[in-house]
Amino acid sequence: MRVKSRIWEIDFIRGIAIVLMIIFHLVVDLRDYYHYDIEYLSGFWYYVGKTAAILFMLVSGVSSTLSKRNIKRGAMVFGFGMLLTVITYYYNPELYIRFGILHFLGLCMILSRFLKKIHRKYLVISGTVSIVTGLFFDRMIVRTPYLFPIGLMDKHFDSLDYYPLFPWLGVFLYGMAMGHILYKTRQSLLPFVLKYDFFSYLGRHSLLIYLIHQPILLGVLYLFHP
Repeated sequence: MRVKSRIWEIDFIRGIAIVLMIIFHLVVDLRDYYHYDIEYLSGFWYYVGKTAAILFMLVSGVSSTLSKRNIKRGAMVFGFGMLLTVITYYYNPELYIRFGILHFLGLCMILSRFLKKIHRKYLVISGTVSIVTGLFFDRMIVRTPYLFPIGLMDKHFDSLDYYPLFPWLGVFLYGMAMGHILYKTRQSLLPFVLKYDFFSYLGRHSLLIYLIHQPILLGVLYLFHP
C-alpha cells in the first residue's frame, strides 16, 4: 500500500506502540543481562510492555478491516514469528519464544479474512467471550504440551514472549469492531496531516523495527557495559 493511501493516525499509534516496546525491551535487557535493579514482571514497566502489545493488537484489528491482503500479510508476520522461535531456541532451548506477539498477530490477520463481514456488535461480543475464556484458561493446567497457542499450558510451559489466542484475540476483535465503526469511508478521521511525523514513520516500518531492534539494543548496551 502506498504511503499516500495510508491513514496516518493508524501509523502514528503503531509508532507509539513501537517506542513503548523498545523502552520496555531496554528495561528487560538491563535487568536480565546487566542485573539492574528494575522490576518488569509487575508494576509500571510491566504495564508499559502490555500497553505496547495492546496498541499493536488494536491497530492490527483496525487495519485488518481496511486491507485486502490479510492472509498474505498474516502469513508473512507468522513466518517471522517462527523465525524468532528458531533463533531463540538456538540460544536457549529451555526458554524460547513459542507463541509470541508475531505468531499471535499473524494468525489473527489470517483469521480476520474470514471475520471481516461479521457485524461489529458480534465482534464485540465475541471479543468479550474470548477475554473471559482466556481468564478461565489461565487458571487451568493441562497435561498435553500442545495447546499453548489457545492459552492452555502444561506445568512445564515457559516462553520468552507469550500472547495466546485467548484472551488476546478479544483485543484484536475489539480493534476490528473499531475499524468498522470509525473507518467506514476508509479515510482519516482528522482534518490535518502532520508534516514531519516521526511516529508515523516508525509505524510504517514497524515489522522491520521489531525484528532488528533487539540486536541493536544489545549491541549498544554492550558498548556501554564492556
